[in-house]
Amino acid sequence: MDLGFFTMPLHPPGSSLTATLKSDLDQIIKLDELGYSEAWIGEHFTAEWENIPSPELFIAQALALTKNIRLGTGVTCMPNHNPFVLAHRIAQLDHMSEGRLNWGVGIGSFEGDTQVFGYGGDNPSLDNRAYTAAAIETILKLWDDPTPGIWETEWWKFRVPEPQDDIGLRTHVRPYQDPHPPIGVAGVTPYSSTLKMAGNRGWIPMSINLTPPVLLKTHREAIEQGAREGGKEPRLSEWRVAREVFVAETSEEARRLAKEGVLARDFDDYFLRLLAKDGVLGIMKNDPDMADSEVTVDYLIDNVFVVGSVDEVAQKLNDLKGEIGDFGTLLAMGHEWDPYEAWHGSMSMLKNEVMPKVA
Repeated sequence: MDLGFFTMPLHPPGSSLTATLKSDLDQIIKLDELGYSEAWIGEHFTAEWENIPSPELFIAQALALTKNIRLGTGVTCMPNHNPFVLAHRIAQLDHMSEGRLNWGVGIGSFEGDTQVFGYGGDNPSLDNRAYTAAAIETILKLWDDPTPGIWETEWWKFRVPEPQDDIGLRTHVRPYQDPHPPIGVAGVTPYSSTLKMAGNRGWIPMSINLTPPVLLKTHREAIEQGAREGGKEPRLSEWRVAREVFVAETSEEARRLAKEGVLARDFDDYFLRLLAKDGVLGIMKNDPDMADSEVTVDYLIDNVFVVGSVDEVAQKLNDLKGEIGDFGTLLAMGHEWDPYEAWHGSMSMLKNEVMPKVA
């Protein structure tokens, strides 16, 4: 099993953007040095907690400061972008990465962003799922065969110009990787339709950090069903499973730091409030009949997070594999490394001491 990283990132409202960008970049550099295989960076425009609006710009800087780690958008929210422009940005970034780029795509979901781009509220002006599907297909066609003429849907209209060889005019920018960077799709809900699509298309399926094992099993079923319907063998070695992971020298120390530090803060002050407001705390429940009030940090540590000593975390990861089946990459979630030594130590122990114990 490979080990990667997924960061929203997460910083309390009022944090200095300059300072948090530097600290987020430092994390990626350190993870590259530790040998993490990949990192995915989120995209949000109006979420103060998740304060990177352009993962592409962040990745461009990180590429210059790292050597081996693959970097991906986590995810590009497709309704936020014009597909002609996005096709060129992603292709250019792929060349800048010389093949270290993954391209995560999604339908968008944060309430403020959906309002900005017209697919949120009671009367959305566009269908974000339909937009996303059409935009991905348009981009793939632009990379493969940018036929001159009008390209039009209900959401956009642009013209691919006729080539003019005498002045070198043509739609010519294609990705570095052939035929394009690996495409990743994240899933949240039981029997996720997006993960089914990933299986069907042969893309990277990613299960997010909030879902307990009982729901992760439905994600596996969705991936397998999508692959079968597409006439493919399920590529479960491509399946990414994101988890909240914290490792310390002892189980007691790990639990104390998780409950008293940034991990608990980020859930108590942000995620639990956000999911409760959206009415979707159910995605974190082992039992759908649980009361929302029972979804606490203690419950999450015991049932969803992977917290403990080296041996305990290794056992929990092996138990997870036993419950949901094999998957290709564990994605450890990003938080502020505060205290720095404890979090750097956790990431180091996870890579160097835990993963060798995971069958």
